[in-house]
Amino acid sequence: MAITALYTAATGMEALSRKIDVIANNIANADTVGFKSSRANFQDVYYQVLAQPGVQTSENSSSPLGTQLGLGVAVSNTQLLMRQGSPMQTNRSLDAMITGDGFFRVELPGGATGYTRAGNFVRNSAGELVLGNSEGPRLVDSPTIPEEIPDQEVSITSDGRVVGTAADGTQQEFGQLQLARFANPSALIQAGANIYLPSGSSGEPIEGTPGENGLGTILPAALELSTTEAVTELVELIKTQRVFQMNSQTIESADQALQVVANLRR
Repeated sequence: MAITALYTAATGMEALSRKIDVIANNIANADTVGFKSSRANFQDVYYQVLAQPGVQTSENSSSPLGTQLGLGVAVSNTQLLMRQGSPMQTNRSLDAMITGDGFFRVELPGGATGYTRAGNFVRNSAGELVLGNSEGPRLVDSPTIPEEIPDQEVSITSDGRVVGTAADGTQQEFGQLQLARFANPSALIQAGANIYLPSGSSGEPIEGTPGENGLGTILPAALELSTTEAVTELVELIKTQRVFQMNSQTIESADQALQVVANLRR
């Protein structure tokens, strides 16, 4: 009956509304350093089986097909798309970009460790490297850089060494940065502020020196741009809007059919 179509189309509108939410977040973060876009994945839901296929219809024959009515759609999950973002040269010595697999490790309140692809680092009052966001978490393995060495004389090498040049021209190595990667990075939890947290599906972090054990290397004086592709997201937004409208028209058609049925009693 048309009442089934009402509920089925309603599930479509709800699922597509969730997809619009995901697209909106992708577009909003088009300029967020290290941001990884997401996509909404759909799955069909339960089916009402009115007639089973293969049912015996006579002594020598059986039904080749059945009658199954789908009851709509649901968002199965949202998936992080861990693509490599484009590099943006900043010519700022404390900026760093990971090319390849891996995340920077930062300390979170309470002692937990967060993971980020953003590499816009600054020095705090103690000379340690912290992430340049609203919370400023400290790098887990941050060295302490002497205050007499200016930022422009500090650099991060491709293998994660933090080195600086003193006033007399001598080079000093202050520390070694480590990266972490995950078996399933698409399952990381998005905590906001460019921070990811591990989940039961992401696997345990695999830590190591940049360039080793499958970890990427570091591109100094550069940042990784957001992986949001504005044109692609706008196309998806338009398509989703049109399908949403089609579902609303299905509801209108089902409602009109029910009105015709109701009028038959008059």
